[in-house]
Amino acid sequence: MYEIVRKRVLGPQTKEYDILAPEVARKAQAGQFVVLRVSERGERIPLTIADYDREAGTITIVVQEVGKSSLQLGQMSEGECLASFTGPLGVATEIERYGTCVVVGGGLGIAPIYPICRSLREAGNKVIGIIGARNVDLLFWEERMRDVTDELIVCTDDGSYGRKALVTVPVEELHNEGRQIDHVWAIGPAIMMKFVALTTKKFDTKTTVSLNSIMVDGTGMCGACRVEVGGETKFACVDGPEFDGHLVDWNLLMSRQRMYTDMEKVAMEAYQAELQASTVKEA
Repeated sequence: MYEIVRKRVLGPQTKEYDILAPEVARKAQAGQFVVLRVSERGERIPLTIADYDREAGTITIVVQEVGKSSLQLGQMSEGECLASFTGPLGVATEIERYGTCVVVGGGLGIAPIYPICRSLREAGNKVIGIIGARNVDLLFWEERMRDVTDELIVCTDDGSYGRKALVTVPVEELHNEGRQIDHVWAIGPAIMMKFVALTTKKFDTKTTVSLNSIMVDGTGMCGACRVEVGGETKFACVDGPEFDGHLVDWNLLMSRQRMYTDMEKVAMEAYQAELQASTVKEA
């Protein structure tokens, strides 16, 4: 069993957890992910690793409550245990000394860019971080990001904090200023990654994205996470999750992400009714 040793509320629907998983922490690298289950009969949830502490034996994950399984996880407390916690999975970020790197995190994508920024900086790169969200309530880890970047740009769609701009705006500005940008990473909602990739393609800047396709077993056996990259079928769990953003078929990815929307809504409504009934009974 995998104990929740620390839980922190980052926002209205966003929570940070440190999970005791020594074997996972021993091998974890930036860019990799884990698959967890809240209960024995629970859904397998893939989550990119946000941080790891090899000495403490913990993995940090950040979760946004958007469906039944993530809401169930949100109800758990420190000291409780997850049924399973498998990892590290996927191919780690390719860390080299590129020069100047721009790393973009949108919404929940802020969490997984943190270890990437840290690793890139440790390798001798200049790291410019860009983090953004719809509003200030969805932003988190600003100070942590400042610690692992040489420059940090903060944006909100509604202007409630930082710059009022989409993250693509500073990405384009940095290029237009004539600054040498050697590599860009972007992690966040698919639509955000798509437009970051479209922006950098104009400047022929190598761009890496982390794909959040539907996933079941995380081993490449089920094929649920298949994506099309450069006209070839790839599996996000074993070939990725990181791919060349200029080669991803974004429309296909987003179409596949919507496959189970109706079923997810039904499951969420049933779970909320169950919670409400439980609350009434206790009262």
